[in-house]
Amino acid sequence: MKRIVMLALALVLACSIASGQNILERLKQKGREVLENVVTNNENEQQQEEVEEVLEAEEEAVAEGWTCPECGHEGNTGKFCEECGAKQPAAGGAAAAPKKQVTTAYAKSDFVPGDEIFFEDPVEGEQLGEFPSRWDSMGGNCEVAMINGEQVITMTDADTRITPLMKENPRNYLGDIYTFELDFWGTEFSENDEVDAARYLINFGSEEWDTGQSIEIEVFTGGGNYSIRAENASTEDEITKGGENIPGLQRNAWNHLAVSFNQRALKVYLNGERVFSAPNVKPATWVWITNNIWDAKGYIKNVRIAKGAVPLYERLASEGKIVTYAITFDTGKATLKPESTVEINRITELMKKDASLKFEVQGHCDSTGSDAVNDPLSQKRAEAIVAALVQNGIAADRLTAVGKGSHSPIADNSTDEGRAKNRRVEFVKK
Repeated sequence: MKRIVMLALALVLACSIASGQNILERLKQKGREVLENVVTNNENEQQQEEVEEVLEAEEEAVAEGWTCPECGHEGNTGKFCEECGAKQPAAGGAAAAPKKQVTTAYAKSDFVPGDEIFFEDPVEGEQLGEFPSRWDSMGGNCEVAMINGEQVITMTDADTRITPLMKENPRNYLGDIYTFELDFWGTEFSENDEVDAARYLINFGSEEWDTGQSIEIEVFTGGGNYSIRAENASTEDEITKGGENIPGLQRNAWNHLAVSFNQRALKVYLNGERVFSAPNVKPATWVWITNNIWDAKGYIKNVRIAKGAVPLYERLASEGKIVTYAITFDTGKATLKPESTVEINRITELMKKDASLKFEVQGHCDSTGSDAVNDPLSQKRAEAIVAALVQNGIAADRLTAVGKGSHSPIADNSTDEGRAKNRRVEFVKK
């Protein structure tokens, strides 16, 4: 009888811990069924042990949280992954292995972000429901929204068109060598994908056209495909590619688009994988973004436009340090984004070629937020970079992590452009 009382108490305690969770509700019912059998048969020790083991295992699962099948992040407690935003798998379903193909693609990627950022929008400090302050409207409706606690830009109407808000030359700012990047939300498969899935159009045009374009990149998250059209600089013929699956498409999570233009050569990357390359494309002077599906909402963030990259050795020789904007982190965290792999691999290669190189790895923030937040955050980010380099085979004694917070700005923190330049990583030669 003592065992029965203890078992009953255990069930009551288990239910009180998380009475609102389905998993423990099912356990409570299972416990009742087994308890009835125990009452009927006091000597059935095996059934008593079964209840105790199941209760213990499930309580541990609730306490530890669930592991994301998309990115492998552990300890999630809500319905969506705290790291990548992926939805929690159905209860009882087989746990999928973390998807590593995106990180693998970046490890092999040859995309090099530009060094001089002249437009960046991390979508921070905006008013929800209002038009984003760093953009201009060309039609439709656009506003600041929230996804998993993070501010993003949403295009809520069909054929919404937005373009970066430039103080000077709003139709002529790209130049001959530039890179363009953004994150877009991958709509989850549903019965209405053909209607409500986002179709993102990134258009690069000439200042003599209002809406014409020499480069058009279309990404349709519902069908999981893309198409790219570019105009040949010499013949004005169209170079097209499309109808293929988006590499490493992350459903209900963020994906990354990157564009590199060098004189005439155009390269387009999706989640780190090069999907398009053309040697002779008509140059563009400005860019705008469209969502052209009725009743669909497109979500974007982290739009960045920069001038072309300078080789690492040249930067190191001329300045004694490497300043990079290509190593990025999740907002407010020290978690490296997958696209940072490219630059970390370049630093790794540089240090392996020259065994005498030693770096102080500095993490820098803008003035947004307090020193109490920025100082430890920048230190943790510097340590994360060092850890990644050590994992690549660089000796730990060649690297020192230093968090500078916002104490060493190189630009005016009162402007968007200045804050973008101050959010950086520096490799200072020792």
